[in-house]
Amino acid sequence: MTAFVVAHRDTFGLEPICRVLQIVASAVRSCLARPISAHDIADEVLKPKIRQLFDDNYEVYGRRKIKAGLRREYGLILDKDRIGRLMAELGIRGVSRSRSIITTRPDKASPRAPDLVKRRFVATRPNELWVSDFTYVATGSGFVYAAFIIDVYSRMLVGWRVASTMTTDLVMDALEMAVWSRRTSLLDGVIAHSDAGSPIHQHPLHRPPRRARRAS
Repeated sequence: MTAFVVAHRDTFGLEPICRVLQIVASAVRSCLARPISAHDIADEVLKPKIRQLFDDNYEVYGRRKIKAGLRREYGLILDKDRIGRLMAELGIRGVSRSRSIITTRPDKASPRAPDLVKRRFVATRPNELWVSDFTYVATGSGFVYAAFIIDVYSRMLVGWRVASTMTTDLVMDALEMAVWSRRTSLLDGVIAHSDAGSPIHQHPLHRPPRRARRAS
C-alpha cells in the first residue's frame, strides 16, 4: 500500500490518495520515515536475478526451479515461500503441468433444451424437480467421474453413478437409478434440470428414458 502511495503521490497528492483508500495519512508518513530494512534491500537485489532466470527459461520456471536456479547460478539458498512472494510482486508465475478437467462441454450443434426452471430451484412436493450434475475426483490411479441426481424437495440423493470415463451413459445411468429408486408411477411431469453440457439436457420426464436398472 505504501509503495502505491509513493508511486502516485506526485500526481494526486498523499492526502487525497489516503482519503480514497481509507488509510491513515500519518501512518503512511511514519512508514516512509522509517529506514529501509536489510531484508527489503535483499529482496530488491534478488528480484532482478529471479526475473532473469524466469526470462532465460522461456517464462515457465516456478518456485522450485527458480530456487534451484538461484543456487546453481548465484550460490543462493532461499525458501520457496520467499521466492513465491517475490515472483508475485514481480507479476510472474510458472507454468503448471497439472491437467485441468472440463466436465461441461456444450454442443453448439445441438438445439438447446428450454429452461423450465428459470433459476427457481423450489419444489412443493417430491418428484417435482430433480437437479443433476457431475464432477471429478482425483485418485491414486487417475480421475474418477461422479454423476448425481438430487430431489429438490427433500434434498435427497436419489440417483448416482461413478465411472472412469465421462460419457453420456454416466449421467443417464444416474438418472435411471433415480427412476428406479423412487419405484413410483407418479414421475409423469417431473423436471430433470442440468447445466448446458453435452451429456444431459433438461426435460420433463413423461416416462423413464430406458428400462431402469440398479446402479452397481
